[in-house]
Amino acid sequence: MPRSQQEQRERNNAAQASPHIRPQHRPRCLTRQCARLRAPLSTLPPARSAEPIIDCVTTPNSTSRQPPGQTLLFDADDTLWENNIYFERAIAAFINYLDHRIHTPEEVRGHLNRVEHTTIKEQGYGLKSFRKSLIACFEQLTDQPITPEKHARIVSFAQSIADQEIELLPGVAPTIAELATRHRCILVTKGDNLEQRDKLNRSGLEAHFAAVEVLHEKTPAAYRALVEHHICDAPTTWMIGNSPRSDINPALAAGLHAVFIPHDFTWVLEHEVVNQPPAGQTLLELASFADLTQHF
Repeated sequence: MPRSQQEQRERNNAAQASPHIRPQHRPRCLTRQCARLRAPLSTLPPARSAEPIIDCVTTPNSTSRQPPGQTLLFDADDTLWENNIYFERAIAAFINYLDHRIHTPEEVRGHLNRVEHTTIKEQGYGLKSFRKSLIACFEQLTDQPITPEKHARIVSFAQSIADQEIELLPGVAPTIAELATRHRCILVTKGDNLEQRDKLNRSGLEAHFAAVEVLHEKTPAAYRALVEHHICDAPTTWMIGNSPRSDINPALAAGLHAVFIPHDFTWVLEHEVVNQPPAGQTLLELASFADLTQHF
């Protein structure tokens, strides 16, 4: 059978096997290496995971909008504004400063990832946790004592992130302003409460959000509690973000719809295969934040 006919038959079979997908949507299976997450900036090390993070998503072939009155839950870091690239630059500077005589930069980065994973469990997210991870990693890999001068230099890498101006992602400001005229917008992020609220204040977007939630962790239970607290109707509630692990999969598990907007430098600890939406739920993948106005 010619390849084109075989592919068409497979698409037809997939459509018949997925009755929960709305008629105006066509399923697009994307089990692949996500090239967007592997292309390094010239100033950054290629530290992103090369594992696939996408399984199956529903990609719309229609620009019809959802009716007004939806509840849109927005992630913040790397969905509304740049965040992880600043951590990557700080990590690159840290690895260069360590200049390990035995371990390669890739091995040092792998060790730092493991240290961060442990620190987050103990202390949560945020710059304080990141700073602690850098110090712990340095202590574990260096054979030299950490002098006050070295300690101050390590702390400066984390401080460079705190000093960074908020850089909105393309199209975010006008898109949020427009969406807020038709829908209820709620910011749902995680991390240090004061840090996240300060970033929102500096972003200039605060006026467009009806509420702000800074969670310790984004889990299905956390989303269900949030929905109950804000009296959200699950069939008209959408979680919008760049992280499969924190934004998409737990929201789907909590019975919500989701919109996946990939970011080139999603944090490696947020990588995960995107789950297929359960029956009655919708998962959209959009190329850019501005595309939201075509659907909401």
